[in-house]
Amino acid sequence: MELTDQQVTAIKRKRGELDLSIVGLANATGVSKWTLIDIFKHDHRNVNSATFKKLNDWLINQYNHDLVKEVNK
Repeated sequence: MELTDQQVTAIKRKRGELDLSIVGLANATGVSKWTLIDIFKHDHRNVNSATFKKLNDWLINQYNHDLVKEVNK
């Protein structure tokens, strides 16, 4: 499966907002730090379906968490 540029940008943005290192993001998503480095630094966009699902699930969970925080303000 192929990650889009928009997906990678969203993951990078959320990683920055949460001030996560590559290792922190790896721990949070369950994706190896080496795979994340390939995605971020080497424009590796073709990933296996498990990696695709882990990254998308993490991103969706983070945005849902943000929505809940916003509603509870």
